[in-house]
Amino acid sequence: MKIALIGFGAMGKLIKTLAENKNHEIAVVIDEADASLSAEVLAEKLKGIDAAIDFSVAEAVERNVRACLLAQVPLVQGTTGWNEQKDAVKKLVEEANGAFVFGANFSVGVNLFYRITDFASELFAKFADYETFIEERHHSRKKDAPSGTALKLKDIVARHITKDFSVLATRAGNIPGTHIVGFDGNADTVELTHTARSREGFASGAILAAEWIAGKKGFYEFTEVMDEILG
Repeated sequence: MKIALIGFGAMGKLIKTLAENKNHEIAVVIDEADASLSAEVLAEKLKGIDAAIDFSVAEAVERNVRACLLAQVPLVQGTTGWNEQKDAVKKLVEEANGAFVFGANFSVGVNLFYRITDFASELFAKFADYETFIEERHHSRKKDAPSGTALKLKDIVARHITKDFSVLATRAGNIPGTHIVGFDGNADTVELTHTARSREGFASGAILAAEWIAGKKGFYEFTEVMDEILG
C-alpha cells in the first residue's frame, strides 16, 4: 500500500523503515518544510495515497485532518496533546464520511496493558481499603503531561473506581516511557507497569492501524482495532 508520512522526525523515520520492510511504499513525506501549507495544498500532495500516518504536532492536527478528508485519504493520528479538539475532529470526519483512527498510544503492548488495567480495576473496586494511583515518567523532551496514555488509563480505571485518585507525571533526562497503575491497601501494594524500551512498538502499531483503516470509513480509536484483532 502507498503510505504518506506527516511528520518526519524520529518516529516518522522509524515508520518508514518498518513499513518498507513490510513492502509498503512511502509515497509522500510531509515535514517541517511543509508546515505553512494550507489544507487544500496539502490535500493535492496526498491524492492517490492509501493511508496517511501523522506523528507531527498537536497544533497541525486539524489542518492534517482537513487535508486528508479533502484528498479522501484515511488518517492514522499518532500525535498527542490534541484531546480538546477530539469532538470537533470527530464531527469533521463524520460529516465528510472520512476515515480516521487515533490512539493515545499505538503500542500493542500498551493496548494489552489497557485490558489488564481494566480487569484489575474491576477486581480492586470490590475492596474499599485499596486506593488507586497512576504514575507516568518520560524524558524531558515530551511536551504533554500527563501523557495521553496516562489519561487513557485514568478513564479506564474510572469505569470501576469512583473514589478520586492521583495521576502523577514526571519529566526528566532520558527516562523511557513508563506507566504504572497501582493499588495500595493496608497490607500490601499491587503495581502494574509498562515500560517502553524503544519507539518500535508505537511505529509497528501505527502501521497496523494504517493497514486496518485502508478502505474503511468512520472514526475509530486504536483500542477498537485491537478489539477486532483479539476477537
